[in-house]
Amino acid sequence: MTMFWTIWISVISLGTILGCYLLMRWTLANNTGVEEGESMGHEFDGIEEINNQLPRWWTILFYITMVWGVLYLIAYPGLGGFKGLLGWKSANLHVLSLEESEQALRADIEAGTLNEYATQIKIAEERFDPIFEAYAKVPIETLAKDEEALQVGKRLFIQNCAQCHGSDARGQRGGFPNLTDNDWLYGGSGEKIKETLIKGRIGAMPGWLASFGEQGVDEVVAYTLSLSGRDVDTDLANAGKARFAACAACHGMDGKGNQMIGAPNLTDNIWLYGGSERAVTETLYYGRNGVMPAFNETLGEDKVHVVAAYVYSLSQE
Repeated sequence: MTMFWTIWISVISLGTILGCYLLMRWTLANNTGVEEGESMGHEFDGIEEINNQLPRWWTILFYITMVWGVLYLIAYPGLGGFKGLLGWKSANLHVLSLEESEQALRADIEAGTLNEYATQIKIAEERFDPIFEAYAKVPIETLAKDEEALQVGKRLFIQNCAQCHGSDARGQRGGFPNLTDNDWLYGGSGEKIKETLIKGRIGAMPGWLASFGEQGVDEVVAYTLSLSGRDVDTDLANAGKARFAACAACHGMDGKGNQMIGAPNLTDNIWLYGGSERAVTETLYYGRNGVMPAFNETLGEDKVHVVAAYVYSLSQE
């Protein structure tokens, strides 16, 4: 970043603060011709308008905020070469610190030119990277028996995966699988779980309303539910069995799914988007599109290895 951007942002910020100050002065001025505390001559539903200014404490807080904004601009770094009165750098600190050697890093710390966050990140990497490298050399199925490694994997899971799968890894409706039940869309071996974490997954099921029509969808829904032992209309299910041939390309003629493409098993009464008749009908009407992000760049392969071991362990209990 150049000094131009520092000046540009600073001018906009100072202009905004000045505008807020002028607006405050204008709103506090009594230009109504009515003494403060007197009636404005308006009444509605028994409520009379009085010429009152903002509470004094509120006004003071506004002024304090403006002063704080000016002091912040002066004390802390801008976007260009300006370091602020505290002498901090602002541009590419984290990236630069990762590229520097340990000797240069220590020199920066001693000189006070490296912010604390980047310092802590680098120190943590120096301390923990060798541990993750050692874990990565252990097969996932073996690592899943290491209690210390599992605690590390659990913390990484909570930080990165719990938002979708829940802190207990039991998933939730809406396309977030339960990871504790040994029912896997793409395979539950250690390497398959790791592959899922590294590459991510994109699942897509087309909608069948246009092809089957409402009656056809009802028939396929009945047959699909019957595969998991549900009580359904026999006539509808029999008619749906013939139509199910269009679904067999992914789910198989027996409805047991295909882990090569992430097609769910329809016979085990475990449902990704809900197993009620209404939910299954909605799935066939509109289709489903599920996306799981890849974590290779976010965590790195060594940490992914540990998370995979933790996830693998959940279905082995």
